[in-house]
Amino acid sequence: MSIFTKIISGEIPSYKITENEDFFVFLDINPNAAGHTLVVPKKEVDKVFDLDDTLYTKLFNYSKTIAAAIEKAVPCKRVGMSVIGLEVPHVHVHLIPLNEMADATFGKKVKLTEVEFKTLADKIASYL
Repeated sequence: MSIFTKIISGEIPSYKITENEDFFVFLDINPNAAGHTLVVPKKEVDKVFDLDDTLYTKLFNYSKTIAAAIEKAVPCKRVGMSVIGLEVPHVHVHLIPLNEMADATFGKKVKLTEVEFKTLADKIASYL
């Protein structure tokens, strides 16, 4: 069972933005930038290209909706998307508010307080 499955089930707390029957959306606890969000299928699948076609399409369509909300909630030039999947064996899309190229690198991290995380999650959710 992946850490994301434990987050989805509520075993591990998260700064949840929203969820639907297929996906769980929450802030990355180790963000590249404020508002860095993860869109995770509730069905645990290791690799993005192993998703069935329907869930694959839904994941990217839903990520587009979430990205639009992030762009309204977080000052940024654009929202970038990355799908890597090496750290957690559970498909997830990173949606990262970008103001400079360094925001897209996973070597750059920002620190946020619990209040900042909660405020961001609520603000992004308010645009959905």
